[in-house]
Amino acid sequence: MKINALVAHDAAQPLVSSQIALRPLQAQDVKIDILYCGVCHSDLHMARNEWAVSRYPLVPGHEIVGRVVETGTAVTNFKVGDVVGVGVMVDSCRECHFCQQQEEQYCEAGFTPTYNGIDKHTGDSTWGGYAQNVLVDQHFVVSVPQNLPLAGVAPLLCAGVTVWSPLRHFNVRAGDKVGVVGLGGLGHMAVKLASAMGAEVTLFTTSPEKGADARRLGASRVVVSRDDAQMAAAQTSLDFIIDCVSAPHDLNPYLATLKTNGRLVLVGIPEQPHQSPDVTPMVFRRLSISGSSIGSIQETQEMLDFCGEHNITADIELIAGETVENAFARMLKGDVKYRFVIDMATTRW
Repeated sequence: MKINALVAHDAAQPLVSSQIALRPLQAQDVKIDILYCGVCHSDLHMARNEWAVSRYPLVPGHEIVGRVVETGTAVTNFKVGDVVGVGVMVDSCRECHFCQQQEEQYCEAGFTPTYNGIDKHTGDSTWGGYAQNVLVDQHFVVSVPQNLPLAGVAPLLCAGVTVWSPLRHFNVRAGDKVGVVGLGGLGHMAVKLASAMGAEVTLFTTSPEKGADARRLGASRVVVSRDDAQMAAAQTSLDFIIDCVSAPHDLNPYLATLKTNGRLVLVGIPEQPHQSPDVTPMVFRRLSISGSSIGSIQETQEMLDFCGEHNITADIELIAGETVENAFARMLKGDVKYRFVIDMATTRW
């Protein structure tokens, strides 16, 4: 079956409307009419082959919200008409320790990404959400709470669960003092989710003008990280920091704001490594630095359920698919609050 999609045919050319072929429906498959798809910065990296792993033709998009229109003969979790989501992965080995522990994002064989992966049924590339439809194994599909505006749900499937996973894994609780570094697509979700958990949130930013927005989102304190006096006043005040910045930067000033036994978790991946932190304060205050990658299917469903209970969605700007290249250009300038989402109903194929 052929469908319309926005396709990158090589790294030097813009995405264009074209047709792609979906694989035949498998017994475990759910076929989804895509309603909305978030625009993640990794979509731009992949479209331009900036990580040198892109295979063309390529259809980006891994923040998908849509409606089930067909199910395979073995599907038991979903029915036609259900509103569902699909995130960063659509398959894994299902057999390794991590898959058995419902941590598919750490699959020892490597999970199958929603796009630019290898479809185990056909050997062809997987297609992403900048399209009319997607076929996904039911295990990698999640239910979307009915009370949430669907366009704002789309970025939860990547940005939301990427910050939710470490908050849950490291047992952030009500009353904890949590720092968030950077107020972008990931950071604004970290502020919303941590504050809804009952944590007291401090937002670190290089831009003083973001203070009012950070407080609107749930931060109780804003620290301008370029201001030495503000950083000094924040020393040894936090239990946990989630660092959402994807540019290389000095981690030492943030480590200094942690209490003894504090933890700094990195979810942003810089193009060049961060400089090595000073080991001495880490040793004498038993500090930890960790990394965390997206989230499992179970965590994604838990996060969506939590967002449904607390009426949390991403702050978005809705666009038509034909303007995605303009959205890419604006993303590079940081000109978005805080995530672009493609409205498939307004997209001209």
